[in-house]
Amino acid sequence: MILLNITVAVWATVMFILLPACSKKEKFADAINENDQIPDLRTTGVTTLISDSGMIRYKIITAEWLIFNQVDTPFWAFEKGIYLEKFDSVFHIDATIKADTAYFIEPKNLWELRGKVHIRNQQGDKFDTEQLFWDQKKEKLYSDKFIRIEQPDKILTGYGFESNQQLTEYQIYNNTGIFTVEDNNPSDTAKTNK
Repeated sequence: MILLNITVAVWATVMFILLPACSKKEKFADAINENDQIPDLRTTGVTTLISDSGMIRYKIITAEWLIFNQVDTPFWAFEKGIYLEKFDSVFHIDATIKADTAYFIEPKNLWELRGKVHIRNQQGDKFDTEQLFWDQKKEKLYSDKFIRIEQPDKILTGYGFESNQQLTEYQIYNNTGIFTVEDNNPSDTAKTNK
């Protein structure tokens, strides 16, 4: 009888503890759902060289590089900014590119640069815009956003832009201004006043 009372007391205690737990179902959020994109690779503090056909063509410096391979369209993300140098065949810097954010869509060989995009070509021309696409297959750069191009003797502005990959031949659409830059060198002024 004592054994039966102990068994009943243990079962009653277990039921008393488990019964409220079974009736209350707390809902917890899933840590990851099917719509989340998780990078296959995350690298921080990156400085790397990238080759094309066995030749070094690019130098990339970024705080964080995310690679997404397990998605419909694989891509790289540089959401903390990027600095890129493009080299010609004899390793001279063809162009430098700096952007707040960048994405590289692998299957299309297409870069999308966002934020404060600043480019400098080999001639020293400076290009500033808020969004720029670089199609490596077609070897061209383009944008439909406002662009400002600063050359040694003038500043060009407009909405829409297309260029070759070296940024030596380009066209601005919907020009909004061409401003001549004057050189105020004091020695030149003295010569003209004589």
